[in-house]
Amino acid sequence: MTATGLGPPLDSRRLRLAAVHADGRFNALVGLEVDDGGTPSVPPARTLLVSCERPVPAGLSAGAVAVLGGVRVDPALNPVRVLWALPASELVAAHRSRPEEVSAADVEAFAGRPGPDRLLVVRTSSAGDFSTYRLTVTDPERYGFDPALSQLPFSFKVDCPAEFDPRPPAPVVPAGAAPPPGDYLDRDYGGLRRLLLDRVSLLLPGWSDRNPADLGVTLLELFAVVGDQLAYAQDAVATEAYLGTARRRVSVRRHARLLDYRMHDGTAARAWLTLSVTPAADGVVLPAGAEVRTESDDTPPVVFRTLHPATARFARTAVEFYTWGDERAVLAAGSTGATFSASAAALDLVAGDVLLLEEVLGPDGRPGTADPTRRHPVRLVADPEPVSDPLTGAGLVGVRWHQRDATPFPLRLWQYPTATGTTGAAVARGNVVLAEHGSLVGPEPLVPGTVPGDDRFRPRLSRIGLTYAVGYDHRAASGRPAAEALGTDPADAAPALVEVHDDATTWTAVADLLAASRFAADFVVETDDEGYSRLRFGDGRNGRRPAAGTRFTATYRVGGGSLGNVGRESLIRLAEPVPGVAVRNPLPALGGIDPEPVEQARQRAPEAFRVIERAVTDDDYAALAARRPEVHEAVAFRRWTGAWSTEVVAVQPADGVPMTGDRLAELADYLDGYRMAGGDLQVGVAVGVSLDIVLTVHVSPGRLAADVRRDLADRFTAGLRADGAPGFFHPSRLAFGAPVYLSQVLATAMSVVGVAWVGDRADGASRFQRWGCPPAGEWAAGRIPMGPREIARCLSDPSLPEHGRIDFRTEEP
Repeated sequence: MTATGLGPPLDSRRLRLAAVHADGRFNALVGLEVDDGGTPSVPPARTLLVSCERPVPAGLSAGAVAVLGGVRVDPALNPVRVLWALPASELVAAHRSRPEEVSAADVEAFAGRPGPDRLLVVRTSSAGDFSTYRLTVTDPERYGFDPALSQLPFSFKVDCPAEFDPRPPAPVVPAGAAPPPGDYLDRDYGGLRRLLLDRVSLLLPGWSDRNPADLGVTLLELFAVVGDQLAYAQDAVATEAYLGTARRRVSVRRHARLLDYRMHDGTAARAWLTLSVTPAADGVVLPAGAEVRTESDDTPPVVFRTLHPATARFARTAVEFYTWGDERAVLAAGSTGATFSASAAALDLVAGDVLLLEEVLGPDGRPGTADPTRRHPVRLVADPEPVSDPLTGAGLVGVRWHQRDATPFPLRLWQYPTATGTTGAAVARGNVVLAEHGSLVGPEPLVPGTVPGDDRFRPRLSRIGLTYAVGYDHRAASGRPAAEALGTDPADAAPALVEVHDDATTWTAVADLLAASRFAADFVVETDDEGYSRLRFGDGRNGRRPAAGTRFTATYRVGGGSLGNVGRESLIRLAEPVPGVAVRNPLPALGGIDPEPVEQARQRAPEAFRVIERAVTDDDYAALAARRPEVHEAVAFRRWTGAWSTEVVAVQPADGVPMTGDRLAELADYLDGYRMAGGDLQVGVAVGVSLDIVLTVHVSPGRLAADVRRDLADRFTAGLRADGAPGFFHPSRLAFGAPVYLSQVLATAMSVVGVAWVGDRADGASRFQRWGCPPAGEWAAGRIPMGPREIARCLSDPSLPEHGRIDFRTEEP
């Protein structure tokens, strides 16, 4: 079995190898072959034959090379270690001095190969799994290896065939539209007019004139109008007094607030903007609050305002990736770092700055075929570090960004020839600024702008559509991942009233006046159904009462909601043009949410008090932890440590969200706000119990065993089945402490078409137990029990056998 370097094709290394060969100073790893059992005393896939560009340097031994990678990052879980590493030309001498390590069969198999001084023979402690590994020279500078050619990706099992063919995904059926709501309880003018005419016909039978110009008909119609208005007022007073019947938005908001439910008014969208700068405009500062808008002839423009100042640099307009001579390089999905062909001084980047990675050329080398979805913002976690290529002497800069900003897709870094050199398929934009939907209005007087002499003063803003936005702190945001900048919660949004000022005081918008003192210059903003925002001031006991004759002015922002979720390349115009600076939004704006519907608040408010805001029992801690999006399920129990009680919370991660140390620390900080005093808190990951299940399946006549095995593997998968449904061992179907019942396993297997029956073999080959543990009577008991913190798992991944497997031994009639 042979396995050459995986990843980029060999021709992508051609230029780098040619440069190393012409230079004559550096060595390089050229190719790798996994021996399939050339020595009888050594198991297959335990010997690596590494070809080098030049003779293997003296002193290169087992400590100088390492086998890294695989699905197990921790070497203790996957001990693929290098036992010895020798050039093929030194095998004879090594056999004489160390016959227990280097056998005569090794000398016979490898010493006679062509170029023995350039062939490095590496013996490993074990064979790897199906994943990709890397043979690496740990210190390339010491042994004279080129840094870009000092490692080779390979697979121990590249020739192992796959048993099943992939199936196409099942089509997604769109959900049907909900029926429109209706209201059949309205009393109108027409109904009252008809009732009055019927009443008059009984009282005055001789009056039969129904001409609209008749005086009597006119009077009855006037009475119908007045009655309609009175009926509406009576209904409004009665209906607005209760949450279940209130119709006005302001009434529903106040009723919900009494139940400790805050009805939100939506939030403004945010977007990443990039600045293109000419050399003449290098160093220009775009201040916070600069407005950028869309350009349309038939619709009003959508306006965004920058949330922080930004210094635009010409060198950061389009930063080229450095590919170390690889013409077909790819920045892999999940990457958290890269190298750029620039100097750190020219880029002038620091920790906290945002870069936007963008594909600019398609596979054919043209800008028009570039994939617009291959764009991703990242925030640097450290200052860039200057590096250099020892082969070419080029000055470079290396950057690292947040783990949560890891690239979600592979980004092509292919190099294309140009008249002046080469250009890359992707670049990094360094002049990145965050902007938020909403244009500035004012200062302008309120309506009315002067406080009247009576007690009632409920002014409104002159413009509709007041912006509600989540507060932004640029210093705090610089320490968080870029992925969090666009994700805002409307529950945290506040009215974007920049300033409300009277003749002497600046007033502050608050959520309510319940805790305001009689001297507090606070007010509450309430947006009605028409979109007008009214200001409610205090009464002298809860909040200050404005003095009669005082004039008020307001400066605020308008805009927000889903209207701000504009597409990419929409924000292209600065409201105040800056010479030499162009702006665009490579990514669509996100986070714009419309105000909460009245009916939604009416339904949710009565249940608001049921939300857990403290943790006392074990179920409270488990329910609070399960609120987090990264947690699928949680369980908690109390443990006495000898001095105090410790609440232990074990969580099961959601799909695709690993619970790292940072995430566990964030979850612990979140739960600490609900913790009872006098106790401690400990958060950990659930204990996964791997299963070892082998079933004997008897195939029905006329069915192929391979088809039955494929259907069984699909039914018992730990992921999604071919039809989109979760498999038998999907995490959503497993719970803490829930045992695995043999009857359910057998019933699921029997439901597969082509399975005649499932049973135990006479030779005892069938198994139903924990992985790596001797049988404890699970087959006879019919279940595998689980502890309170344990969750069954069975991935059936050949690269992760210790994570559980289920196998089927088919027998045909």
